[in-house]
Amino acid sequence: MNIAAVFNALLVSVLAAVLWKYVKLREHVAVVEEELILTRQSQELSQVRIDYHGALQALMGDGTRMVCTGRMHTDRICRFNSLCYSTEANEFIFFHSNASIMLPSLGSRRFQPALLDLSSVEDHNTQYFNFVELPVAALKFMPKPVFVPDVALITNRFNPDNLMHVFHDDLFPLYYTMQQFPDLDAESRLVFMEGWNEGLHFDLYKLLSNKQPLLKQHLGTLGKLLCFTKSYVGLSKMTTWYQYGFVQPQGPKANILVSGNEIRQFTRFLLSKLNRSSEAIPTDEYIVIFSRTVNRLILNEAELILALAQEFNMKTVTVSLDDYSFGDIAHLISNASMLVSMHGAQLVTAVFLPPGAMVVELFPYGVNPDHYTPYKTLTALPGMDLHYVAWRNTKEENTFTFPERPWDQGGISHLDKTEQERIMKSQEVPRHLCCRNPEWLFRIYQDTIVDIPSLIDIIKKGIKSKPGRKKQKYTNSLYPGKVRDAKCETSVQGADEAKLSVSWQIPWNLKYLKVREVKYEVWIQEQGENTYMPYMLSHQNHTFSENIKPFTTYLVWIRCIFNKTLLGPFADVLMCST
Repeated sequence: MNIAAVFNALLVSVLAAVLWKYVKLREHVAVVEEELILTRQSQELSQVRIDYHGALQALMGDGTRMVCTGRMHTDRICRFNSLCYSTEANEFIFFHSNASIMLPSLGSRRFQPALLDLSSVEDHNTQYFNFVELPVAALKFMPKPVFVPDVALITNRFNPDNLMHVFHDDLFPLYYTMQQFPDLDAESRLVFMEGWNEGLHFDLYKLLSNKQPLLKQHLGTLGKLLCFTKSYVGLSKMTTWYQYGFVQPQGPKANILVSGNEIRQFTRFLLSKLNRSSEAIPTDEYIVIFSRTVNRLILNEAELILALAQEFNMKTVTVSLDDYSFGDIAHLISNASMLVSMHGAQLVTAVFLPPGAMVVELFPYGVNPDHYTPYKTLTALPGMDLHYVAWRNTKEENTFTFPERPWDQGGISHLDKTEQERIMKSQEVPRHLCCRNPEWLFRIYQDTIVDIPSLIDIIKKGIKSKPGRKKQKYTNSLYPGKVRDAKCETSVQGADEAKLSVSWQIPWNLKYLKVREVKYEVWIQEQGENTYMPYMLSHQNHTFSENIKPFTTYLVWIRCIFNKTLLGPFADVLMCST
């Protein structure tokens, strides 16, 4: 064999091996560099260091895990481990492995209509959340994931340019959803998926967390596949008090669960974040008039300011969202005696009013105050302790309309002539659904000359009926506990006559409370019957003889009632045999 040929063959083999090693080394370096880039992208989201290799292994091994609270999509909030989002497909992804958890496991019912609502606005078809499902093996063919190490709250803002929607639909629900889950703290990350830009009031959202909120459009700059190591999806609806008329004409929610206490807890938090809670409180009483600068104007505003100041002997201050910072407005309103404003989103700032203050809401011609009551409902929440009056312009000559404007600013020139004439002649907007009723938009965007004598008369009548300002006592709304040591004794008086004696001790918490009126409700039901006999008693014992039969078993329920309306729980049922 030729030695040179053998040497050349060996040399080629060695070079091929070196080249193969070099290629493999370059591939490894490229993978390491890519992982470093992805890790840096993750760390841009947070100062928390993340073990990229460990996070990837956890995703590959455990897949996605989901556990939800709530029975229906309208009250469901879900916690996820390793929920991912494809910025290319615009889809959330649930990666299945043998260790994945999905509770509830709804199957196709997940799409009827969705797993949950991303917004606090109930069952709105633009706010639904769902995900697509893939096996973890699909990760081998997908872009390398970027891991978000912060605990994330993923949700939708409903309308971030409207202050009423910002507070009612977003800020209150966000705050109390974060209160519900301990790891949603000041270091968690808010992620808004509705697709809006920051909006006019983005600084208010930033007060809820030390981390900059992420918008949907930000996500694509972080990577093609984002994986949230731990996230919560959805919002609590417990703090909302109003529905906007998508299914039936707008009005208070049927089952309001929030009280003024929760509203005021949040406003104190917000004032502290705005660095306004420690500022000096003015000693003189004053009125705040909210001025609108684009539409729905008060055309005689200067005259109104002077008249209110003279009539009520109070300084009158004018503010607007265009000319004042929100912090200045909130602080000013937090010490005012009265807030006066045309109907509009700015009136949600009434949440900052002190207890005992008055809200005066003005309505343009043709707009019935009884049909649009978000702020009246707010002031009536238990414990809010605000007094509300509404004024309505009833003089058509004092209204200025703008039929030539675009439809979304109240214009009606796009309608046929017959419909335009009908709307112009109408004296009141009929009840309607949200959100594009042309008659409602035409009337609500009018400018108004306020009839000052009639307004002052309404305010004075409201002040006369206004209860005296008192510091709220918790005992006014605290409920009784169960009555204690309930027992019964029976005796048979004859063939058709018997007595049933029942006694009990006061609820344990009553001895620590000063309650104006205490009553006890007793229900007596013959075993096997569907009806019961109710009794209202003032004392802790009573002997019943009417309708009590010998040799019969009775079921007895007892509960305590404070101040006629605060109903305590029933004690355990007594079984009493005569």
